[in-house]
Amino acid sequence: MRNIKFSYLYRDAGNYKKWADVVFSNPEGSTPETVAKALKDAFLQDGLFIAHQIRIPQAFLFDRGDATSDDHCFHELASVEASLDAPNDTYSRSITQFITEVKREAKRGWAAFDPHDRLT
Repeated sequence: MRNIKFSYLYRDAGNYKKWADVVFSNPEGSTPETVAKALKDAFLQDGLFIAHQIRIPQAFLFDRGDATSDDHCFHELASVEASLDAPNDTYSRSITQFITEVKREAKRGWAAFDPHDRLT
């Protein structure tokens, strides 16, 4: 059974990017297309979301206290694909459990923050 790799990125206002991914187990056999649709439906326009709300690593370009005027709090969906890589989610979630968490956080509302206030 193939796992699901969720790839995402942080893109600042200057279009500088940093990529990240998390591989989730897929015991239910979900297809990448089904997963991508569920995530896109839950994320904001353009696939934007707040990484810490769904317990995945933040991929900011700045270090603590080094945010610039180009920085913001959003990450964006890059791709969803089948993967033979081993799951590496810190919380050992399956892709179905991750989607459930994403939907729950979307319903609560994506809590935007100013990285200049939060990280200084």
